[in-house]
Amino acid sequence: MSKTICIIEDDLVSQFASRYSINQYSNQTYEVIVCNNAEEALELFTDYLEEEYPIPDIILLDLVMGDMDGWEFLDHLEVLLKNRPKPKIYILSAFSKIKDREQAKAHPLIEGYFDKPLTRSSLAKIL
Repeated sequence: MSKTICIIEDDLVSQFASRYSINQYSNQTYEVIVCNNAEEALELFTDYLEEEYPIPDIILLDLVMGDMDGWEFLDHLEVLLKNRPKPKIYILSAFSKIKDREQAKAHPLIEGYFDKPLTRSSLAKIL
């Protein structure tokens, strides 16, 4: 059974690079969904839950986005998924702020924090 990965990223180049890295990583096929921002992802996940469709297994989340940043997204997701299985969430960031890394380590929904672009080493840890 293939895994579903959701990339939540507002930068088109980063979206392409992440999708390409996943597709080139191994012979296993992953279904990759791309959301252009956090609001779009929350709408999609809400629709999935209403239709009893499974949420992606893995979320690759950018922290720095337009109207809603990655931290706000996580707050909303926590409420949305209350008493439901949680996906594995990995932060992908172009900025290496120590505060963000520490906050990510302490956050109960976050599995890891990686710098952009995705590398084979990062993907080996994620997948």
